[in-house]
Amino acid sequence: MDFETLCPVNIPEHNLTLTFLKKGLQQFQQWQIENFKAKQPITEIVACRALYIDQLLTRLWAHFGLHKSEELTLIAVGGYGRGELHPKSDIDILILYQKNISSDEERNISALITLLWDLKLDIGNSVRSLHDCIEQGNADITVATSMIEARYISGHKETFKKLLDLVESKIFWPSDQFFMVKREEQLTRHRQCRGDGYSLEPDLKNGSGGLRDIQTIAWVSKRHFGANSLLDLTSYDYITQAEYQELVDCQKQLWTIRFALHTVTNRPDNRLLFDFQSEVALLLGYSGQGNQAVEQMMKAFYQTVHRVKELNEMLLQYFDEAILGNIAKNITAIDRHFQLRDDMIELKTPSLFSEEPEAILELFLHIAEDARIKGIYSATLRELREARRGLTHWLENIPECRDLFLTIVKHPRGMGLPFTLMHEYGVLSAYIPQWSRIVGQMQFDLFHAYTVDEHTHKLTENIYNFPNTKKEHPLAHDIYRYLEKTELLFLAAIFHDIAKGQKGDHSTLGAVDALTFCELHGLSRYECNFVAWLVKHHLVMSVTAQRRDISDPRVIIEFARLVRDEKHLNFLYCLTVADICATNEEAWNSWKGTLLRDLYYGTLKMLRRGLENPPDIRDRIRDRQRKALAVLKTQGLSEQQVKPLWKRFKLNYFFRYNSAQIAWHTLNMLKHDDHSRPMILISDQNERGATEIFVYHKEMPVLFSSVVTEIDNKKLSVHDAKILSSRDDFSLSTFTVLEQDGEHIDPDKIQRLKQAIEMALLSPEKVNTQQTRLPRVKRQFKFEAEVTFLPTRRKRTQIEVVAFDAPGILANIGEVFRCSGVMLDTAKITTIGERAEDLFIVSTVEGNALTEQQEANLKANLMRELSPENSD
Repeated sequence: MDFETLCPVNIPEHNLTLTFLKKGLQQFQQWQIENFKAKQPITEIVACRALYIDQLLTRLWAHFGLHKSEELTLIAVGGYGRGELHPKSDIDILILYQKNISSDEERNISALITLLWDLKLDIGNSVRSLHDCIEQGNADITVATSMIEARYISGHKETFKKLLDLVESKIFWPSDQFFMVKREEQLTRHRQCRGDGYSLEPDLKNGSGGLRDIQTIAWVSKRHFGANSLLDLTSYDYITQAEYQELVDCQKQLWTIRFALHTVTNRPDNRLLFDFQSEVALLLGYSGQGNQAVEQMMKAFYQTVHRVKELNEMLLQYFDEAILGNIAKNITAIDRHFQLRDDMIELKTPSLFSEEPEAILELFLHIAEDARIKGIYSATLRELREARRGLTHWLENIPECRDLFLTIVKHPRGMGLPFTLMHEYGVLSAYIPQWSRIVGQMQFDLFHAYTVDEHTHKLTENIYNFPNTKKEHPLAHDIYRYLEKTELLFLAAIFHDIAKGQKGDHSTLGAVDALTFCELHGLSRYECNFVAWLVKHHLVMSVTAQRRDISDPRVIIEFARLVRDEKHLNFLYCLTVADICATNEEAWNSWKGTLLRDLYYGTLKMLRRGLENPPDIRDRIRDRQRKALAVLKTQGLSEQQVKPLWKRFKLNYFFRYNSAQIAWHTLNMLKHDDHSRPMILISDQNERGATEIFVYHKEMPVLFSSVVTEIDNKKLSVHDAKILSSRDDFSLSTFTVLEQDGEHIDPDKIQRLKQAIEMALLSPEKVNTQQTRLPRVKRQFKFEAEVTFLPTRRKRTQIEVVAFDAPGILANIGEVFRCSGVMLDTAKITTIGERAEDLFIVSTVEGNALTEQQEANLKANLMRELSPENSD
C-alpha cells in the first residue's frame, strides 16, 4: 500500500518536537475522520493509521539514535502487528534485543516511550530479550499470540528473523495445543460477554460473532497452516472464495462501527453503550424518526455477528478434524441421503439441498427423531448455507416442506434442538417470509434484552422446557402436561411478535400472519382461529395481571369474557409466562408469578361458575370475615373484641384483603394503643411473592409520598399499593415491595425500613426527597409522558400513566395528587425497562369520580411534573 498516495500527512526526518508531532497527529486524525465520513474504504483508513504510526516510530527510533544499535529491533505486535489500527486502538510494540542492552540504550528507549506517552498515544510496550520472549510466550498464550503477529518496523533485521525462527518452530506452541487453548479462550470470552452476542450494549471485539472470532480463525490458520491471511486458507480448501469474501465483508462492517465508536467517544471503547448508539448511528449515515436510526444500525450489526458466528463454528469444526485428528470413527447410515458421523448428522448426497429443498426440512426431522444427534457436520453446514442462499422462493411454498415443518413442530423433540438449529442456521428465515424481517430486529429500550427473533426462540425454548421446570413454574408445568395439540401453542409463540417493526399494532398484524400461515399449512378452521386469537391477545393476561386491579370482580369478569373457556385460558397462561421469561433475564419474579396465578385461578373460578352467575360481593366479604375470625379466635380474641374495630372499616377493606391479611392486621391493630404514632407491619411471608408493608395511621396528605420516598431511598421498588381509609379517617395502606432486581427484601433492611417509614410519618418535613442520580444506562431514554383516563363504572377514576422511570417518580406523582386535592385509592406499579407504566385509581375528597375539568387539570399537572426536563 502506497502511504503517500493514501495519506497527505507525512512526518519529516527533522523537527520532531512535541508541538510539531502533536499538530501532525491532529491533522492526521482529522484527515482520517474526513475520509471516513466520505465513505472511503475502511480497510484503507485502518491500514493507513498503522502506516502513519510506522513512519512516526521509524523517525523517532532514528531520532533517539536507536537505529545505530547492532542488536535492538522495533517490532509491531498484536493488532498493530496485523497492520490494523482504529483511532484509539492500543499500539503494541516490542523492543527486542538478543543478549544485552546498554545503559545508553535504556535511556534512549525510556526517552522514546516517554515522548509517545506525551503524544497521548495508547502505547503498550515491552522490552525483552529473545530468551524472555520464548519463555514468556510459552507461559502465556496472549504473549504467544501477539508474537505470532509480529511485524518488523525498524532496527536490526537479523534479531527480528531470529524471533520469527523461534516463534515458527514446532516446539513453540504446537498447533494442536494452540488450537485447543484458543478454542477454550473463545468460549470463556463468549461467556463473559453474555455468550449470545445479543447484548443490549454489545462488545464489538470480544462478543460472540465479534472481531475476536474472526481473528481466532486467522490465528489458528497462521499457526497450523502458516497462512498469512484468511485468503491463504482458500488454497487449503478449508474456506471457499465466497466464505472468504463474506468474512472480509463482516470484518469491514464491524470495523466501520468500531471506527465510528472510537470517533464518537474519543476513547478505545469496544462496547457499543446506549450513551453512544445514537451518535454512532448518525455518523454511519442511518436516519429516521425517533429511535429508527439506532434500530437500523443494531439490526445490521446483529445480522453481521450472526454470519460470523456461523462461519466461525463451521471452520473451527473443520480445524478440529485437521489439527486434532478428531475424525469420526463411528459412521451409521440413517437413510439413503443422511448418515450419523459419531453424534453429528451428515449429508451423503452432494447438492441434495439445492436440488431438492425439502431435504433441508428432512435434515431437521432426523434430528428430532434421533436423540443421538447433537449437531450438524461441518460439510453439511456448508451445503446448507449454499442451498439456503440459492433459494429462489420461500420453503413454505413447497407442499412437501409444509408437511415436514408441521411434523417437526408436532414431534415431542421437534421444538428443542431441531428448532434451535433451524433458527441458528437461517432456515426459519428461508421458510417463513415474516421471520426474515425480524432477524436482528432490536428495540431501543431497556426491557427487551434480545432481538425479536432471539426473544421468540427463547420463548419457544421456555415452553419446550415447561415439563422440566416444576420448581420455577409449577402452574405452567402442571397445565402444560395436559394440553392437547401443543403445536398450536408453539405456532402462536412463533408468530406472537413476528410483526414487530411494522407499522400498526404488532399483535393484530401478527394474528393476520398467523391465520394465513395456519391456513396454508392445512390446519382446521378452529385451529387457525385459535392460533390467531393467541397471537392477537398474547399481551392481555400480562397487562391485566400487572396493570389492573384484579381484586375487583369486574376486572376478572371482563378478562373471563375475553378468554371464553378453560382451553383458551390454559394456552394463554403458558404463552404469557414463557413470553415474560424470554424478554430479559430479570423480567420474571415471584410477584409477577403470584399476580398471574391469582388472575388464572380467579378467571378459572369465574368460568366454572358461569359468567351469567357473577359472585355476590357481600357473600365474599362475609366469608372472609368468618375465616379471619376463626384465625383470631385461635389467638385468644373474641368476636366481641374484633367487631367494634371492624365496624370502623368500610366494606372495600374486606373486599381488597383476604382472610389471612385481615386477621394479621386486626391482631396487631388491637394491640396498638398509641394512635398518635403509626403502626408499621412488614410481612415475613413469601406466599404472595413480595414483601407487604402495612401502614395504619391517622390520614395525612403526604402519607403516600412519604412512604414511597423512604422505600425509594432504601433502593427498593414498589410494585403495588392499596390506599384505603377507615370511617374515622385512619389510613389502612399496603405497599408491595421488592428489591430492584426482583428478589425479596434483604432481612437486614426490614427493620431499618420500618423505622424510616415511622420517622417519615411522624416528621414528614424531614424526609429526604433529594433524588438519586439517574443511572447511566437510562440517560438515553427520555420521552414524553402519557396520561390516559380509562373508563370505569365505579365512583372512582382510573388513570394510566406512562412515563420515564426516573428516581422518585412515585413520590412526585403522589405530591401532584395531594396538591390537586385528589385521593389515591390504588396504585398498580409496573416498570418495563426505562418505562414506568402505572395505574392509579383516585377519587375526589368527597369519594366521587373526577369531573372532566378536574381530569384536565390533573393531567396538566402530571404532564408538567413528568416532563423529561424534570428527570435530569
